[in-house]
Amino acid sequence: MKKPIRAFRIVLVKKRWWTAAACLCLAAAMFCVVNYYPAAVGASASVRQLPIYCVQRDQKLISISFDAAWGNEDTQQLIDILDRYGVKATFFVVGSWVDKYPESVKALSDAGHEVMNHSNTHAHYPQLTADEVVADLNACNDKIEAVTGVRPTLVRMPYGDYDDKSVQAARSIGMEPIQWDVDPLETTSSV
Repeated sequence: MKKPIRAFRIVLVKKRWWTAAACLCLAAAMFCVVNYYPAAVGASASVRQLPIYCVQRDQKLISISFDAAWGNEDTQQLIDILDRYGVKATFFVVGSWVDKYPESVKALSDAGHEVMNHSNTHAHYPQLTADEVVADLNACNDKIEAVTGVRPTLVRMPYGDYDDKSVQAARSIGMEPIQWDVDPLETTSSV
């Protein structure tokens, strides 16, 4: 009777050894695939779409930008202050702001500031389809271009809210999404 128990133990040890060996071979095969054939793995991984937060520069520079979505009470005073110090800025404007204050949009442009897109309706872009994002951006671009003669190439997403779909939608029409960055320890400058 004792011999069958010993045989059973030998079978268990051999089975565990084969299982361990099989796991080791599988791990080695996965290591080889990942390290020597990364394209096979990359096909299943997606790359996150991000807006521009900063741009590496050799000079110490900053970019100043403003979002214009509500009133225009301080627009001329702001233009005068920036002019006094020889500073040019980028103003991201909402389409409804362009509708209400076309003279302010024109004054910003005439003063040499960039007037760019902050959406037409200030919607949460991740909640829209790609086609709705494109339509919203183009509606605002059309309004800005009608006032300034320049079609915007930059967009600041409303609420700083974006996802891969909305970033890709903006890029599909030749626009580059810009996000703010206020980290004073960064050695790069914000766009």
